[in-house]
Amino acid sequence: MKWVTREHVHVDRVACPWLIRRFVDPEAEFIFVPPEAIEKTATERGAIPFDSPGFELSHKGDRCSFDAIVEKYGLKDRALLDLATIVRAADTGRTDLAPESIGLEAIASGSMMIVASDLDAIERQAFVYDSLYAYCKLRLLRKRHASEIDKMDKSSRLKFLRAHIEGEQT
Repeated sequence: MKWVTREHVHVDRVACPWLIRRFVDPEAEFIFVPPEAIEKTATERGAIPFDSPGFELSHKGDRCSFDAIVEKYGLKDRALLDLATIVRAADTGRTDLAPESIGLEAIASGSMMIVASDLDAIERQAFVYDSLYAYCKLRLLRKRHASEIDKMDKSSRLKFLRAHIEGEQT
């Protein structure tokens, strides 16, 4: 599938490609164009527009495009929903929703000063989103297994969490 959005990516336009590649289409291709070229590019190249006003997969109310993609594709993973809150908070300036959003906004802003292109930004920031997703899974695991974890030494706790972070559905 091809996807098209506005050039000069920031939080949502980096988070959405990560989400799409990890949960919707691992082979997704992304096209970045000026806002006025999105509709034409979508039609000519058969691309799905996202994070651009007036299209289905965009901001609606207090929700961002990441939320729209999660909803459209019926993604229910609890850790992913927690990550969506962090992305929404960073993208909309509602840092009260998730304190992690302050760091995500800083990373998004700073990265644009050191990348060569929008494609470079989404490739290089994928690690950030992989890490935040793992962090969200970790928080859920810690809550779910608190009584077990509290009894473990640091080394055993780390082994336990690593073993469960990959296999556990959240």
